[in-house]
Formats: sequence, C-alpha cells, structure tokens
Amino acid sequence: MDQIIDIATDGRHLSRHRGFLRVSEDGQEIGRTPLDQIAGVIVHAHGTTWTTSLLCELAERGAPVVLCGRNHAPRSVLLPIEGHHAQGARMRAQWQAKASLTKQAWKKIITAKVQMQAAALSAIGEAPAPLLMMLRKITSGDSTNIEAQAARHYWPRMMGSDFRRDTAGEDANALLNYGYTVLRAATARAAVAAGLHPTIGLFHSNRSNAFALADDLMEPFRPLVDSAVRKISQSRGNTVDSEAKQSLARLIATDLPLGDGLTPVSVALIKLATSLGQSFEMGKLNLALPTSPDPLVFSGLGQ
Repeated sequence: MDQIIDIATDGRHLSRHRGFLRVSEDGQEIGRTPLDQIAGVIVHAHGTTWTTSLLCELAERGAPVVLCGRNHAPRSVLLPIEGHHAQGARMRAQWQAKASLTKQAWKKIITAKVQMQAAALSAIGEAPAPLLMMLRKITSGDSTNIEAQAARHYWPRMMGSDFRRDTAGEDANALLNYGYTVLRAATARAAVAAGLHPTIGLFHSNRSNAFALADDLMEPFRPLVDSAVRKISQSRGNTVDSEAKQSLARLIATDLPLGDGLTPVSVALIKLATSLGQSFEMGKLNLALPTSPDPLVFSGLGQ
C-alpha cells in the first residue's frame, strides 16, 4: 500500500540504501521504508538533509517531495520531469484543449465534490438535501459559482458555526492544511504519472500556482479530509501531532466507489488523471470520477 513519509523532527538525514529510503540521526539509522511503497515525502522539520541519489530514485517512481512552511502549508514540491511514455503528445493535447472541454470537465469535478460534501454531511446527521438540490444548477465551467454557494452551506455544518477556513489559521485549519498537503502530493504524483503538466489547470490559474491541475483534480476528495479533521478535532483536539498526521496520511488508502467496485483514493486519483489525459488526446470528455459514497465511508475516517 502507498505510504506518505512525514519528516517532522529536526536534524534527520534521508538517503537511499538498497531500495529503501533510510532515515538517520547522528549517523544512526532510525527507520527505513521501501522506495516502491512511497507515495510522497512531506518535510516540515528544519535542518533536514538528503542525498541527490535518493531524490533521483523518488523522481523515478513519481513520488513528490513536499517542503512545508508554517501551518503545514506546502511551499515547494519536487516532481520528476518525465512521467509517462507519451508525455510530450499528452501535454500538447492538454495545452491545446478546447475551452468547452475544460469547462465541462470542471463542471463534472464540482458536481462530484458537492456530492461528496452531501455524503459527508449525511454521515454526521446533517441533511444533504440542500446540497443535492444545488447539483442541478451547476453549469459548464461552474459559471454560477455553485462551488462557493455549497461551501457557505457546508462549512458551518461540518466544522461549526464559528469556523472560518483560513490557510494561515491555527487549530483545525492547520489540520486541514496538513490533510490537503497529503492529498495534493498524491494528486500531483497522479498527474505527472498520467503525462500531464501539473501547472496547466482546468480552473485554478493563479500565475504563482505551479500545481493548479493537482488543486483541480483533488477537489472531489477534499471532504474526506474535512470529515477526518472534524473527528480528530472533536476526539483529540487540534494539535497536528504524529497521531493526527498518521490518521490523515491513511486517507489515501480509503476505498471509494469507482466504476463497478471500490478503489483506494491513491488509485482513484491515478485513474482520474489518466482519464483526463485520454480526454485531452481524444477531444472527448470521459472522466473516471468517484460516485457519491455511502455515508458509512466517512464514519471510519480520522481514527
């Protein structure tokens, strides 16, 4: 199963050793993980060092290295420059995609996100009907901005009437930052593996955002993080400690309905990115998006 490696203690050294990522401190090994099982490495600590050979091995496997700043928000992501045998052709198709196709893709992504938000609210006893009624109003490119309208309804019910989402905030916001960082790393990996350029987004287009496409594709999966953070916050508080990080890192192994069966989030992201790449090349949209899950899916999150 894919694993997220989190480096939160100052002074650790990361290196490659016989197919493993090895973590050392003061010259002594304190842990190792098979390179083939790593979905991403997240670094929060100061004074972390690593070898070039390790970074190259991680790049070969498409595993991003995310460097975080204050409040666990990502500040830099290292990704490979090659991810797919048809990368050149697929990136050209991505760049040349018609606006009508990208707008329809964004509509489907927002539809899936609102469905997931509705299921997440249902899991905590909140009525999903108001969000489900918004689905019919989502237009191409979400020109009516149903995403924002859904968020205004969703957040007070998910996190409490006093909650305000703030990436620079503390407490639950810091937990959300960390959970989204895990999700962003897995999504960026999936985009590169599918031969797509992570900077060329469908909707997110901030000129300073090098991972706009990853931010687009992860949208339907965000409610998984929200549900986990709610449970962590209520049961153990808002501290971003090792236990909370482990709970949030495990989200990429959560099974979601996709097609005719259940698929882990990490695999669902790869299938979504691949289907988008194929859609760009064919000029016809066919996205592999998760369907609205049973609310019971959310009940085990955050443990």
